[in-house]
Order: sequence, then structure tokens, then C-alpha cells
Amino acid sequence: REACARSPARPGLLSRMSVLSCVGPWSPRSPFLVEAAGKGSHYYETQMSHLATVSMASPAMESLYPQKDMTLNKRDGFEDLMEERRHSSDLRYAMRYYTPVLYKDLVPRTPSALKSIVLKSDQVQYVIKQLSKETGESPDIISDEASDILEKMGHGLRLSVVRFFAFTLSKIFKALFQKVRVNEEGIHKLHQAIQEYPVVLLPSHRSYIDFLMLSYIMYTYDLCLPVIAAGMDFMGMKIVGEMLRMSGAFFIRRSFGADKLYWAVFSEYVKTILRNGDAPVEFFVEGTRSRTGKSLIPKLGLLNIAIEPFLMGEVFDMYLVPISISYERILEESLYAHELLGVPKPKESTSGLLKARKILSENFGSIHVYFGQPVSVRSLATGTVRRSQYNLVPRHIPRKPSGDVYRFLDAVGHRMVILQQKNMVISPWALMATVIIQNLPSLPLSDLTRQTLWLKAIAEAFGAFIDWPRNVTNDKVIRSSLVLRRSIVKTVKDQVVLCQEVTPAEFTVENIFKYTVSVLMCASYRNQILHVFVRPALVTIAFQNAHSCRREDVYSCFSYLHKVFSDEFIFLPGDLVKDFDEGLYLLVKSGAIQGSHTDIYISEKGGVTISFLSDMFRPFLEGYQVICKYLQCTEHTDHLTEKKFISEIRSYAAENILTGAIKYNEVLSVDMQKNALAALARLGAMEKLKIANGNVYKVNKQVVTKVANMLAPTIPVKNATAARL
Repeated sequence: REACARSPARPGLLSRMSVLSCVGPWSPRSPFLVEAAGKGSHYYETQMSHLATVSMASPAMESLYPQKDMTLNKRDGFEDLMEERRHSSDLRYAMRYYTPVLYKDLVPRTPSALKSIVLKSDQVQYVIKQLSKETGESPDIISDEASDILEKMGHGLRLSVVRFFAFTLSKIFKALFQKVRVNEEGIHKLHQAIQEYPVVLLPSHRSYIDFLMLSYIMYTYDLCLPVIAAGMDFMGMKIVGEMLRMSGAFFIRRSFGADKLYWAVFSEYVKTILRNGDAPVEFFVEGTRSRTGKSLIPKLGLLNIAIEPFLMGEVFDMYLVPISISYERILEESLYAHELLGVPKPKESTSGLLKARKILSENFGSIHVYFGQPVSVRSLATGTVRRSQYNLVPRHIPRKPSGDVYRFLDAVGHRMVILQQKNMVISPWALMATVIIQNLPSLPLSDLTRQTLWLKAIAEAFGAFIDWPRNVTNDKVIRSSLVLRRSIVKTVKDQVVLCQEVTPAEFTVENIFKYTVSVLMCASYRNQILHVFVRPALVTIAFQNAHSCRREDVYSCFSYLHKVFSDEFIFLPGDLVKDFDEGLYLLVKSGAIQGSHTDIYISEKGGVTISFLSDMFRPFLEGYQVICKYLQCTEHTDHLTEKKFISEIRSYAAENILTGAIKYNEVLSVDMQKNALAALARLGAMEKLKIANGNVYKVNKQVVTKVANMLAPTIPVKNATAARL
């Protein structure tokens, strides 16, 4: 421990640590709701009583939502790793004496010894015997198959390869990024957590750079290098794939299906690492990279495996560490926009990596990496899940999570994503992109500056951390951000426009899609800040759509919008009333609304805020309405496949954009189309049916019409039969 405190790479590390409070999302209790409940509002008492019954939130979970804003000045807690790298030898850095902090009860073992333990485990042996009975194959043959799975999967960590990556990544990161800033208080807490209990690292996922950057940071700060869950796609990269394996990656299939043997080997591999505390286990709870800049709904499979050793009583406790990685400019921004328009993702390959060298000449700004407060799984589980159920069946027998365990996992997964969002660092460009999207096709540079500064003040009042440069004029901040995004926007005669500008005379379907690439690139940065505004914005839209000032009517409309968009935005299960309360509180705090315990009114100065917030989320409202209109008009209501749905809605939307019936091009995004499909299926507007070749959807036009009406005002669009390309 003393060696870590005096790390050669980061001298005086602990002495330079700033004292920060790393807390969870803040959801303050509105005086209006408290007052309404206190005066006997039957409506709210019913809602609160119901939520108190079904909520999974334990006292420990509730502590992640403090009633006071405990966030101090995060800016002063960040250190730039690249500053030291630019003034010292990269070779000396890579070859330095590496003394990682380790788990207190660690029994060291090699990767090959780890594989042997997994193969001999009760769980894997049980599954081998069961499969032998079911298939009639020899247990030895199935055992060899399990061994082969493990050989392809397992990591082979070697310090020599780690040193090579440390040297190479230093060169690459210095070329790509101006700064790589890390909160050292978070590093200090992670130092302590790794020594106490097994640790699971849960970073946000916006780029392939994410897992490389985290390992680089862990090496820099003398932390035990994590073992990282990576897709099998990387195994197709000659040489590079094996080097990733030797730097801590273990490779898994994207889906396991009904492969019981693969599932048993994989789950036992992860659990064995955690039980012994070999290394922190790192995976992306969102499952894949977000192409849109928004956080994705958490995937629970790997989270269940990681937490199971605690649920089974095999470890006393374990820590979950949410990590927020914020990019000023994302390397894959253009690639993502094309993928969202249906262009297939390029296959990972070494040749593709070599071709990407040209990006080393570009400037991608800064990265902020925020290591959140380690969260005790034991404290989360207290009072929420019955661990005794794991004593009823032998522990080596695989089982699906029970209802209460699944709800617990769902709550934990959503909470980790919300904590990631809470500690995201917002760049000036994210604010600018928000303003630009709402003012397409162009706006004066002076208006962009004025509106961005106004939005900055609102965002900070709502709790966002804006990385606005100090001692630099606002005009220079705006202009430098525009220069960094010259692939997205440009300035023509003091007007800010998208690079793929399309005049009315040039409106063709092909040009619409080219223009939409720029729109989606710009929107991906606006999406980085939507989590700050989503709750007050939905209250605002509910107020407008309810056509009523009564609080109960606004809440009812908010509740429906909350349900519709729960695939687009992250809401904690069971927190509907709290989300409404928080949105209302922030609108009151900003001076946008006033009210009593029964009614809500727009204040004299609140019109601008109300209009801006509703316009910020208008692309989603319009997109879902367009999709509903298509389903109302389409003749294919009984056997609509997802592939056919996406193809036809894209053609339908493009034709309506050409006629000017649709304002926002974001409805062309595959992400929005799939999220809308999931939402409509959940709301009963579409029934998902399994057939031999996959799934089909049956449309319930009556429910579709109801959804469209709830998303009013309506949008005039062409009939679906006339919108064929």
C-alpha cells in the first residue's frame, strides 16, 4: 500500500487528491408533492402507496438519492495524464516498476491454473454429466469441448504485452487527445475497494477506446489490471486479438442461445475470478457501444453472473464501480451515423485497424474519466432480495433468477447507468449541438453564442457539470468548438450550417440521407445532455399535451410519456412519482413554472424555458408519431417482420421529409425505429409472435391510434401506400 501511495508514475498521488463527495443521482423532493400528500390528496396517496409496495429500493439504495446536492467542484479533482506523458519518456513509463494493489485474500495463480479450476468445478462437471445423459455422448468428449471453449475464451495476461500497450497507447493518446483527465479521488477510493472485496468495473460505452483507456489508467495508477469481457469479433483480428488476450481480455460470444455448456463454462469462469479476487472484472452493462450518444438499457445477463457469488454467500461483499467516460469528440462519430441509417457495421480486422491510422492526424479534444463511488452489493441487497433461496438447491445446479432477484438486478443495472450519467462531463459542443439541432437549417453565429450561454446556465442549475474553459472568452470557446467539428458544421457568411447542407432544389431521397448523416452526427452530441433535461422536459410536454393546469392531469400525461419513452431514456424502475417530482422541482427552481398543491402555471418568464425544453425532445415525439401514422395506414398488419418494418418506415419517412411534412430527420435512425417498435409492443399496440423463421408483429390499430393521440399535437403525413421508393 505504501508503494502505491508513492507510485513512481504518479509521485505524491495521495497528497494531491482533492476531497470530493462521489454521490448518486440527486432527486430532491418537491415541496408541492409533499404539500399535496400532507393535505390528503387521494390521487397521490394512492400512487405513493402503490410505489412503496412494488419499489425495490432499500434504504441503502435510497441513499444514492440524497436530499441535498452534495456534489462539490469536480473540475479541481481532475488530473491530466497526458501532461506528464508529454514531458517524459514513454519507454521509461512503460518499463517502470509496476506494483499493483491487490485483493487482501488473493491466492495468486496463473491463467492456466484458473482454467483448470473452472473445468473441475462442480457446476461445469454437473452440466457435462447432464448433457451426457441427454445426448448420449461420452462425458470425455463433452469435457474436451468445454476445454476448447475455455481455451478460446480465457485471458492470458502477460506483463510484457501490457508494457508494450502502455508504450504504444501513450504515443496514440498523445496524438489523438489534448487531455485525458481522471478524477484522482475516485482512483484513491478504487485503491481501497480492490483491497477489501472483489470489484466489478462498469464503464459507460461510447467508443472502442473505452476499454483501452481504462487499462491504461489502471496501469498508470498501479491498480490491478482488470480482466475485460470482449466480443468474439476481436478474435478475427490477427495478432491484435491475441495481444488483447494477453493484456487481460477474455472473449465471449454475442449470444449463447440454448448452449448450456457454453453458459456453464462462461459463468463459472467469471465467478471463479471474482470469488478469488484475481482481478477486477470489467464489462459494459449497456452491452454494446451507444451509437446515439444516449445511455442504453442495461443488459442483465453478465450482471447476474457477477453478483451471484454474493447472492450465494460465497463472498461477504463485492463492489460495483460505475465509471463515466466523456468524449469531447468521438472517433467513430461518422461511422455511427452511417450505421444508424442501415449501413452494416464493418467487421473488426487488423487491416481495418491499420487503415484507421489516418485519424492520428486529427484532433479529438479531451476525455474525462470519472471513477464513481464504489457501491456495496451487500448494502443494495439488504431488505430487497431473499438470499436464503439459494440454500434450497445445491449451488452447482444452474438456475434462472427468481422474480425478486430479477427485479433486484434490473434496479441495480438501471442505477449503475444513472450513476454513469450523473458523473458525465458535458462539453460546450454538446450545448451548441442542442441549439443547432433546434434551429436547422441555419442560425447566426451570434444567436448560437447567446442561446448556448443561456442553455449552459439552465443545465448547471439542473445539476450538469459543464467543462467550460476558464480564462477564455465565450466567443473563443464557441469558435474553437466549431473548428473541432468541421466535419459536422461550418460557418458561411456568419451563419452556422451543417456540412451536408441541402437546398430545396436539391431535395432527393439520396441527398436526404446524406444530409441526415450530418444531422445524426450533431444529434449524437445533443443526446449526451438529454439525461439532464428528460424529467423536466417530459413534465413540460405533459403540461402542454394535457390541456389542463391540474396537477393530476399533468401527472397522468407524464406517466404515459414516461412509459412510452422508457426504451429511449433511463428511468429507475418504480421511480415514476419521484421522476415527476424531480422534473417539477427543477422547473420551479428555474423559474419556469409556479403553482399550488393542485394546479400548475407557466410563470411570466417561463415561456422561453418551456418552449426550449419541449423542442429539445420534439424529434422523439415526432418520430414516434410518424411511426404510428405509418402503422395506421399500412396494409401489412398481421405478419410484419422487424426487417420489413424498418425498411418500409425508412422509405415512408423519407418521402414525408421530401414533402416537408416531417421536420426532424432523426426518424430515419434505426435506433429510434427499434425503440419505438419495442415500446409499441410493450404498450399492446403490436403483438410479437414467434414463427419458424423468427418473429413477426401483428398490429393493433386501435391501440396505435391511442398512442398517436397521446403524443399530440398530430403531424400531417402522406398515406403509407403513396410513400414507396
